[in-house]
Amino acid sequence: MIKNSISGKEIRILVKNKNICNMSVFKGRRVIDQIRGRSYEEALMILELMPYRACYPILKLVYSAAANASHNVNLKETDLFISEARVNRSTFIKKLRPQARGRSYGIKRPTCHITIVLKEKSKFFLEKSKI
Repeated sequence: MIKNSISGKEIRILVKNKNICNMSVFKGRRVIDQIRGRSYEEALMILELMPYRACYPILKLVYSAAANASHNVNLKETDLFISEARVNRSTFIKKLRPQARGRSYGIKRPTCHITIVLKEKSKFFLEKSKI
């Protein structure tokens, strides 16, 4: 399930789909920590060049959030940056693997929830300067 919410000039996208987020929280956080606070274009370059398997679902998510920002709120993709990025733990997918002598062995596969928030650069830096 993908949830989108638009508040002001902020685009928030949350992915809870087990097929997209079929990775460990630690593997997702390793990638998310590299793009947090970066501009949209810089984050895309980083995600395309990193050698981790977790980069592809996060890349798709950032593309989707930017497309929603340009289509729904009329924001320019060049003015966007990732203001918030989180990876939270979700449920485990439980499977059974057959073993010898009619036994079975349980497999727990971790999943996660990914949240990405995009904001405009100009709005964010104006708010920081007022504080």
